[in-house]
Amino acid sequence: MAGLGLALRSILWTLLLPGMVAGCIPWRYYGVGAVRPRWSDPLFLLGCAGILLGVALLATCIWEFARRGRGTLSPVNPPSELVVQGLYRWVRNPMYLSVLLILAGELLLTPSRQLLIYALSVLVLFNLFVMLYEEPALRRRFGGSYDRYLRQVGRWIPRPPRADG
Repeated sequence: MAGLGLALRSILWTLLLPGMVAGCIPWRYYGVGAVRPRWSDPLFLLGCAGILLGVALLATCIWEFARRGRGTLSPVNPPSELVVQGLYRWVRNPMYLSVLLILAGELLLTPSRQLLIYALSVLVLFNLFVMLYEEPALRRRFGGSYDRYLRQVGRWIPRPPRADG
């Protein structure tokens, strides 16, 4: 039953956080909901591919948080274990990058200046949240293991994991 509760919380927080940022807000306010399929347009196809890849990567991260970390993507129900497997071996913030990939795909579907400004604002807010809240909170919570992780894995640029040195 605990697994079901974690799954339901994960779904809830997915809908509330990335679902709003990359789904509802662009759909409702920035023209994504008015997009008509243009199957012969390479930019449209690339945008769809970006959205699908972003959703798949986001789902993978959420699964890792639940499976390995026994928590959700919400700051009020975070993983109890430091998640450094899967995509987290390559980059510290793959969930945020997944959301940004979804927004980039949406920009290809509807090249809107307002959506571009929104996406850039989301990028800045993600960066501020990570640097001012998330990283200090993880350092307090996981101590030396998180410090080692910081040295081994980049914040935003994916790279192969390197040995602690």
